[in-house]
Amino acid sequence: MASLTASTENIRNICLLGHGGNGKTSLAEAMLYLAKEQDRLGKIIEGNTVCDYDPEEIKRKFTLSTAVAPLNWNGKKINIIDTPGYLDFSGEVIEGLRVAGCAIIVIDAKSGVDVGSELAWDYATDAQVPKAFFINKMDEENANFTSAIESMREKFGVAVCPVIMPLIEDRKVFGFVDLITKKAREYDASGNATEIVIPEKFNEKINSFRSMLMESLAETSDVLMEKFFAEEEFTLEEMHEALNHGIMQGICAPVLLGSATTLAGIAPFLDIIAASFPNPLQQGKERDEENNPIEIEIGGTPSIFIFKTIADPFGKISMFKVMNGKLKRDTLLNNMTNNTQEKFSHLYVIKGKKQTEVDELACGDIGVTTKLVSTNTNDTLSVGKTKKYAPIKFPKPFLYMAVVPRAKGDEDKISTGIARLLEEDRTIKYENNGETKQLLLYGLGEQHLDVVLSKLKNRFGTSVDLVVPKIAYRETIKKAVDAEGKHKKQSGGHGQYGHVKIHFEPGEAAGLTFTETIFGGSVPKNFHPAVEKGLQESMQKGVLAGFPVVHLKANLFDGSYHDVDSSEMSFKLAAHIAFKEGLPKASPIILEPVGSLKVYVSDDYTGDVYGDISKRRGHVLGMNPTEKKGINCIEAEIPSSEMSNYTIALRAMTQGRGQFTFEFSRYDEAPTIIAQKIIEEAKKNAEAEKEA
Repeated sequence: MASLTASTENIRNICLLGHGGNGKTSLAEAMLYLAKEQDRLGKIIEGNTVCDYDPEEIKRKFTLSTAVAPLNWNGKKINIIDTPGYLDFSGEVIEGLRVAGCAIIVIDAKSGVDVGSELAWDYATDAQVPKAFFINKMDEENANFTSAIESMREKFGVAVCPVIMPLIEDRKVFGFVDLITKKAREYDASGNATEIVIPEKFNEKINSFRSMLMESLAETSDVLMEKFFAEEEFTLEEMHEALNHGIMQGICAPVLLGSATTLAGIAPFLDIIAASFPNPLQQGKERDEENNPIEIEIGGTPSIFIFKTIADPFGKISMFKVMNGKLKRDTLLNNMTNNTQEKFSHLYVIKGKKQTEVDELACGDIGVTTKLVSTNTNDTLSVGKTKKYAPIKFPKPFLYMAVVPRAKGDEDKISTGIARLLEEDRTIKYENNGETKQLLLYGLGEQHLDVVLSKLKNRFGTSVDLVVPKIAYRETIKKAVDAEGKHKKQSGGHGQYGHVKIHFEPGEAAGLTFTETIFGGSVPKNFHPAVEKGLQESMQKGVLAGFPVVHLKANLFDGSYHDVDSSEMSFKLAAHIAFKEGLPKASPIILEPVGSLKVYVSDDYTGDVYGDISKRRGHVLGMNPTEKKGINCIEAEIPSSEMSNYTIALRAMTQGRGQFTFEFSRYDEAPTIIAQKIIEEAKKNAEAEKEA
């Protein structure tokens, strides 16, 4: 069993990431089994793996959230951080990378570099985390190590260097060569290694791949560079030290390989992690929220960073990394985000869902605690005062749907459940749109929203449906008209009388611009505010489709009153009549919301994106290069109504590589055909509401 705690220099925090289906969770399972953390090798298909323990993950057979599982190997505590491989759950990947010392990108031996591999590299680069690779599924037929290495070096550069090489005969791997020691091993069904003699026919290929490795290692120091050019052999200690420096400096992105299902190659993979991967101190300085460096001190003031929250109906689990000093049980910490205090009555290390209590955790280690009252993801807590650590920047959700409760009166229950899920998942957004009177749920994709609905049902007992959200259209007028409104009612006693003549025209201000040019007191001044209020109330529902009216100028120029029967209410109603009588004659139009779209894609996809924007009635403003090599930013304006499925469409167009942002910009006149559809739809909805 793993030592539950470890000193800082003996800790390795590794994050597994890559395309869905490449075997990240299976690799974690193989590592735990080989390290005797598990007495059996769990399988995703059987729903018994350590890291995929959530009922949703077991049901769907893939990872949905970041999980942590520690093991002990060669005296080192290795904290495995397993992350999802699907784009809808990229927020979880970014959480894991925030506390990782190295990112291990898992690649399929047959497919080589895929979309998920490219995105994983970008995520790790953005997080400034060193990178390594593990080529998985080497036991399968047609596994092509050479092709995989070539595609990796082509995509990610010469930093990619193999450390282990397979021996392949008749399309099957029968052994693995450690390019550092030049020793070959074969593995039995339990992952146990036996040293074998390397057939001479492989020497040329071994020397070729070893030369790649030695050249990368030589880049780490002048001394090794001189030895490399002098064709002198590096010592074993020099190579491990150089690999460590190379990983940290980004000069080396070592490639290891094996099979998570047969356990072949897992032991040397763990050996390299323990011997050469960086410990928390070697990561250098931490950063504060303004990107200024913060020194790491093993014996300094204890401080932690909350990188993940797990919510359920009974409370929440806070996952953290000890960023500075040593954290002991029963320590009172100050939350630097909200100036509250939290007592850490219990400290745990977590392996999947299993929590084991400990007395203390060293600087750089990962732990969890429960029942914190005022602490959430991205919070910094410290014994004293400290700067807040750089927060995790989560991707912004743009796919949204309207939430409809299946049971009446469940709105509060839904809001409570989603509020708890928001603590857990910062890529969800939830809002109550007062104008359309709909509850809107935002996510990173269809699958993401589907998982949120399942969690709502299973954890909080409420079921909902998702429907296409309504668009908040507007109405306005294009020409000036004069209109008259007279409200007259006699029913015994005091009657009601109000009479106005109003000139309507398009206004410059967004709302109502009200003026009066009354002569001779035909409408007394004390009734003018009532006329204005009547118009403002009328503007809440336009004459075409019932949408709010904007940019309206109204001038009260005449009218009449009755000494006894006139009242504020009478003039409000008269103004309403004038509005209803006048606006249909003033060339009313529908205005639709238009937003600013920015799409980030490579040259390969710009043509498809341009064409799709055009189909969506969008207008391309231009294209500019970005800081990322080969990535362009296409700027466009496009109606909001055309953007409901853009997240899905862009992924399909760009194989998941494209990204975008969309922000509301203004309202524009809707084309006649579109306006007519909007009006017809509004009438149908109004009739349906009446029948209901």
